[in-house]
Amino acid sequence: MADDEEMKKGLEGVLVTESELSYIDGEEGRLVYRGYDIGDLARGASYEEMLYLLWYRELPTEAILAQFREAMAADRQLEDGVLNVVRELAAQDAAPMSALRTIISTLSAHDSDAADEADPQNLVANVRKGRRVTAKLPTALAAYTRLRNGQEPVSPRADLDHAANFLYMLNGEEPNPVAAETFDMALVIHADHGLNASTFSAMVTASTLADLHSALTSAVGTLSGSLHGGANQNVMSMLREVDESDKDPTRWVEDALEEGRRVPGMGHRVYDVKDPRAVILSEKSEELGEAAGDTKWYDYSTAIEEYIAEEKGLAPNVDFYSATTYYQMGIPIDIFTPIFAVSRVGGWVAHVLEQYEDNRLIRPRARYTGPEDREFVPLGER
Repeated sequence: MADDEEMKKGLEGVLVTESELSYIDGEEGRLVYRGYDIGDLARGASYEEMLYLLWYRELPTEAILAQFREAMAADRQLEDGVLNVVRELAAQDAAPMSALRTIISTLSAHDSDAADEADPQNLVANVRKGRRVTAKLPTALAAYTRLRNGQEPVSPRADLDHAANFLYMLNGEEPNPVAAETFDMALVIHADHGLNASTFSAMVTASTLADLHSALTSAVGTLSGSLHGGANQNVMSMLREVDESDKDPTRWVEDALEEGRRVPGMGHRVYDVKDPRAVILSEKSEELGEAAGDTKWYDYSTAIEEYIAEEKGLAPNVDFYSATTYYQMGIPIDIFTPIFAVSRVGGWVAHVLEQYEDNRLIRPRARYTGPEDREFVPLGER
């Protein structure tokens, strides 16, 4: 069938909606949340402040932030039914992202606002749901990680902030100030990034007026794909290979490229220059190494970054430095992507709320390229 309309694979460059949430300048290397530069937010605001900004449009006052933190902390504990599912997933050694997807679906069955699923555009109920999922997801991920390692879950602490509490539940001890601050910054910079694949899938689901948990489950499923959320795991695996070889990082990369391998964590669909989030995390990766008395992971990374920039003209994206940042905090490599979800869930919730606010069913078209005018033959004559 003839169709002269221009087709853009992957919807690249297609403008599909308006949003007040985040702005990306790929040429200048800027990321902005509701008008605030990501560097200012990462260095000056906590994850809880950033959540409030995304969900309520403005940064909170001290008094409002205290109330918001208290509400978040009160929502961290998992219901027995949810924890039982987490135990079963750990016992079955489910893939971490598959486990996270199932956990979000399970949370919907235990949410006290589930009755409002009949009215998915109920803003007040959706904010409460979003807050609960955001608060409980770190608890579930930490419990899953410990259980699969033969350890019992650690209960959340209300006196710790969102980032420090996750590290406490994961490792069983309160993190040092450098680790807590670094992880908080990592959560802030991963929280939103325009209409990335997982955010868009959440919006598509929400546009059908499916409930919030369904939209978030769609997002987690999308994030699990290797082209979206898994690059930092590949980066750390690469750096460990470099460390185990007797080659310097530049020579290792040269050999890898000659063998047809790709260097993960380099280049970005949107940024033409170094990802501003990578700028922030590279500083924290170096700081963590210096605090531990060993900067080899940071040194490997910068050597590879310089070589790829010179040879390929590519700059690192956020995954390149989040890998060493997480690894130096003792976070297992295979939960790097689930941690991405623990942060990005705040942005997903914000985009779903925005979609509900001015909803139109997202329904693109495809150009038909199949056969035409085929004659049907009854079953007995085929």
